[in-house]
Amino acid sequence: MSRKKFTQKDTISILTLGELKKAGYEPISIKEELRYNLVQKLQQKEPVFNGIWGYEETVIPDMERAILSRHHINLLGLRGQAKTRMARMMVNLLDEYVPVVAGSELNDDPMQPLSKNARDLIAEHGDGTPVSWLHRGQRYTEKLATPDVSVADLIGDVDPIKAASLKLPYSDERVIHYGLIPRSHRCIFVINELPDLQARIQVALFNILQEGDIQIRGFNVRLPLDIQFIFTANPEDYTNRGSIVTPLKDRIDSQIITHYPNSIEIGRKITQQEAKLAPAQQETVEVNDVLQNMIEQLAIEARQNEYVDIKSGVSARLTISAYENLVSAAELRALTNGETHTQARLSDLWGVIPAITGKVELVYEGEQEGPLIVAQNLIGKTVRAMFLTFFPDPEKMKKQKDKNPYKPVTDWFGNGNTIDLLNDLSHADYKDTLLKVAGLEDLVEEYHARETYELKLFLMEFALHGLAEYSMLSKNTLSRGLQFKDLLSSMFNPSSFSFDEEDEEEDY
Repeated sequence: MSRKKFTQKDTISILTLGELKKAGYEPISIKEELRYNLVQKLQQKEPVFNGIWGYEETVIPDMERAILSRHHINLLGLRGQAKTRMARMMVNLLDEYVPVVAGSELNDDPMQPLSKNARDLIAEHGDGTPVSWLHRGQRYTEKLATPDVSVADLIGDVDPIKAASLKLPYSDERVIHYGLIPRSHRCIFVINELPDLQARIQVALFNILQEGDIQIRGFNVRLPLDIQFIFTANPEDYTNRGSIVTPLKDRIDSQIITHYPNSIEIGRKITQQEAKLAPAQQETVEVNDVLQNMIEQLAIEARQNEYVDIKSGVSARLTISAYENLVSAAELRALTNGETHTQARLSDLWGVIPAITGKVELVYEGEQEGPLIVAQNLIGKTVRAMFLTFFPDPEKMKKQKDKNPYKPVTDWFGNGNTIDLLNDLSHADYKDTLLKVAGLEDLVEEYHARETYELKLFLMEFALHGLAEYSMLSKNTLSRGLQFKDLLSSMFNPSSFSFDEEDEEEDY
């Protein structure tokens, strides 16, 4: 099957209904249009949902099957799973331009007029009826479902001002002011967070999906609307705020379940693609692979943490915002020290805490702990989870006193030594501080001798954080950074404790 498509050049030369007929235009429904263009892309091996990572074998094939089946679609998944983004990308499957009756309010097809205004115009002018062109970017409507959305917003209502200005009685169809859905005729219409829509509004929707007719203030207007509906919904909404009424759910042909990235590699692709960094940041700050993986691991830890509401989900926006904060933390240090280039450090992860606290919903126990403590806990678990990828298990090494590679480091701290890794340490001071710790450089050399010196410095710091997470060192938060010291000296030094009086009896 082949069909005539129109380009920007045609929009200049074809300006009347007669010229449109001579050009060989044939009406086609939006679902057939989407299907036809999808088939072409698949045959030509072109990507359909370019930039959507991790869905290649799950969600994208489901979407393609739904489009080929000419289905209305519901994308069901937790927040930050690219539901709305995929809906918006379906615009790329529309024709570049489609003709409409010039001045029509319902995007009337010149060959199949829908509104009374367009029908009257064609009856009066015939082949001389003026034609305008609608670009694919104008054929997308999106509405967020909120409790205050009304039938008038979506379907329409009688407009008394129009009736008065045109001197028409309320019984005349022309006094109707159409809502978003009729005005999205021949378009993709997206309703986000469908369960939040009031049940009576959902009832009005399913009649449009099934019968194509609408009722406005007693008008039974038969409008065979040609719309591709896409809905998005969060499973949490079904219990916390609302639900999709059964008759509407029954009329949504395909429900596609989305998910979070299945691996750190996929998560990194998404983060790197979506993070908005200034050119100066990209030139100044270098983030090694280990830290990039840790940002993704942070989200994985959050999604399975006991203090985080798993049913609410942890959006992919957490890793994007966290990565942006990580780069900014390193950039701030470079600006403070007058450096033109810097390496992101593991301690810069403490600069991403604001990106965490605003992105996770806490259960009751988490609220009791507080978002700051939970965020620090997530960073600690991230360090602990990834530490074993680079160094031996400290738990096992404790039992091998003679072969314990961590003993020189812990012994150095056990002699009363401490180090402060402040946020604004210059590169030279950062390096000198780490090299002070006896055995630390040798530890990294033993397991990562082939790495660059900059990465070795990072791994030296990583080793300190890991040993603290495995309770072989003490790590305390300072106002401007972190302090590492011997664990036993911290336990017996009252000055190392900080707590409120009201918590003293309960916690200690």
